Amino acid sequence: MAPSRIAVVTGASSGIGAATARQLATAGYRVVLTARRKDRVEALAEEIIAAGGQATAYTLDVTDRTAVDEFATAFKTIAVLVNNAGGALGLDPVATGDPADWRQMYETNVLGTLNLTQALLPKLIASGDGTVVVVSSTAGHGTYEGGAGYVAAKHGAHVLAETLRLEILGEPVRVIEVAPGLVRTEEFALTRFGGDEERAAKVYEGVPAPLTADDVADTITWAVTRPSHVNIDLLVVRPRAQASNTKLHRER
Repeated sequence: MAPSRIAVVTGASSGIGAATARQLATAGYRVVLTARRKDRVEALAEEIIAAGGQATAYTLDVTDRTAVDEFATAFKTIAVLVNNAGGALGLDPVATGDPADWRQMYETNVLGTLNLTQALLPKLIASGDGTVVVVSSTAGHGTYEGGAGYVAAKHGAHVLAETLRLEILGEPVRVIEVAPGLVRTEEFALTRFGGDEERAAKVYEGVPAPLTADDVADTITWAVTRPSHVNIDLLVVRPRAQASNTKLHRER
């Protein structure tokens, strides 16, 4: 693979984004790491370079359209865009959910994905062989109590990917959606519960083997590295202990 093959990964400061950046670098891509936390993406870029890969760090808030458009001017072409930035806030019922949390989830998960996709789609088309990845969630394919805000946002991300695939048919760009189930990362549940470590830990309590960030990154990298005529439209990946969003095996 030529060194000019560029993969942009959003939300690359931790979790699935960081793991995906590492694995794409190992696969031969020059990864561009974006996130709001400058120190995190710079440290990851240094780690990847030290391991023999190619990486560049870029501080970026995906909800800031002006900043996104400026970021896009740095590229003539890119090969891959991994829309990973997102996250959940709260687990409150519809009756008492915080509209500010809903708004933030929508802006990050949906409008952030829209911003990057719109800004970089011409660069993906210009590459002659581009791939857009949307990291959604099983939440986008089935609701659960307390999850309406996050479910709505991830359903929006799912619909964005599905519609884009229809609209750009004939262009040399694939649209892949990867929808993870229960993934244990260092920050997802902690962020969802406002830093409450005890409540975050209970999400995974007794589950024999939740997915890891590396598991999801492996799935994303596999999908991206299929032959260019092969499009993995939607790949749902759950741990064996999870049958659905509401049915989870826990060992006591």
